[in-house]
Formats: sequence, C-alpha cells, structure tokens
Amino acid sequence: MLFDKKKNLKTAVILCGGRGTRLGFLGKKLPKSLITVKNKPIIWYILKMLKRNGFNHFILPIGYKGDLISKFIKKSQDLKNYNIDIVKTGIDSSISFRISKIKNLIQSNNFLLLNGDAIFDFNLKKIFTNHNEFKNCCCTFLGTHATLPYGTIELKNGVVDKFKRNVTYDTVISSDQYKSKNYIYSGMAIMRSKILPKKLFNYQNFELTFYPKIIKKYQCKFENISGFWHSIDNVKDLNQLSTGSLKIKIKKILKKLS
Repeated sequence: MLFDKKKNLKTAVILCGGRGTRLGFLGKKLPKSLITVKNKPIIWYILKMLKRNGFNHFILPIGYKGDLISKFIKKSQDLKNYNIDIVKTGIDSSISFRISKIKNLIQSNNFLLLNGDAIFDFNLKKIFTNHNEFKNCCCTFLGTHATLPYGTIELKNGVVDKFKRNVTYDTVISSDQYKSKNYIYSGMAIMRSKILPKKLFNYQNFELTFYPKIIKKYQCKFENISGFWHSIDNVKDLNQLSTGSLKIKIKKILKKLS
C-alpha cells in the first residue's frame, strides 16, 4: 500500500534551514533552497518531484532567511494546492533541534527526511513502498556511488552496518573498500516516526550521533539511487547544471514537472 494506513498520509520533511556559505554572494542573498536552476528554485523541483512520487504532506523547518521561502511558497501558483507546513526553527539551529520542533506534525507511520539542496529524478515511490513492505526495517538510507565529500554508508550482508560523516573527497575516490561496498549518503532517509526520541534535541550532531545509534538498535536498509541526484553545495555544483549532459537532464526534469 502506497500511503500509510494510519492517516493516509505520505509525509516528507525537507530541511531548509541551512546557510549557503559556499555559494558566494548567492548564499548571502538567498537560502540554499531558493537558489534557482533554469529560473526555478531548488525547493520547487523538490516539492514537484515529491508530489509526482505520491507524497501529499510536506513539512519545511526553515532557518536562515526562511521568510523568503515562506513568501515563495505562498505566492507560487504551482504549489497553491500543496499541503505544506512551514515552521521557523531558528537561524543556526542543529538538524536535531529542527526535527524536534516539527516532530509533532509528523502524523504518518513512515516519513521521508531529505535536505533542501538537491535536485533528483528517480523512482522514490518504489523505494518508499519497499520500505513499508519490509516490516522489520525502521530506516532506509538512500545512497549513491557519486564521489562527493559527504558521509559514507557501509553495508554488511546487505544491511546498513555503519554510518561515517565528513569523509574527504580523496578518501572516498581512492578507497577500494568504498568501490566495493560503501556508498555516499544522499541526505535522504525514510524512517518510522516511532524511532524519533522525545529528547531528540539532545543529539548535537544528528548524523554523527543519531544515525549510528539507530543502526545499532534497529534493522536499517539501504537503497541505491538508480537515476539522477545532484546536490548543490557550492558554486561549482550549481554551474555544472548549466553545461553538457547535466544541462540536458535539467531541461528534461523541468519539462516533466511543468
């Protein structure tokens, strides 16, 4: 069944609070989620793609220049019928704190957690369905073989064994172990809402402390992203979408979502 039985909701929590410090003057002017690609903000791509994949409830914990995100959502005719909750969670708050502030709004048994700075196009609907059907799974991490300086997911017998944060670019691309069984964490995870602790704000670094704890305590799955995923973390990442094959891909995504 595609939707949660509990409330017939399919919820996505999109983290929109961060500063775009590596995006130069654009990051000073706008929150990362409002950086535009082909005249459309990243958050527009995310919301439209999630809707296309069956999600019907969106929670946006906002922070740095968050009022600009609120204004965009309210003015956008494309998004006027979307069920969106926008919550102010502080300018420089941790991910743990932001999630603790919106936790009571998550009414579905399972929800998607993702960063608000990536454009993607893959069958997320199928991955969410697979997670629901795996009764013993409390969290499904989405990863890719992209050589990017993010956290890595280590697998053991097909199950998530370790989560490591702040892996350097050189370490990732030179590691034979990575090439065989380690994956870059995409910033996307599907989890059961019941595993979120009451005092979530106590976790200073969500990915460094909370993820390793649930991996030890619960069974966690991994899904390799079979399709397009591109995180926009700096000016180079943004410019890559304006040239070559990535430019063509963005045009196709824009046409699909318009």
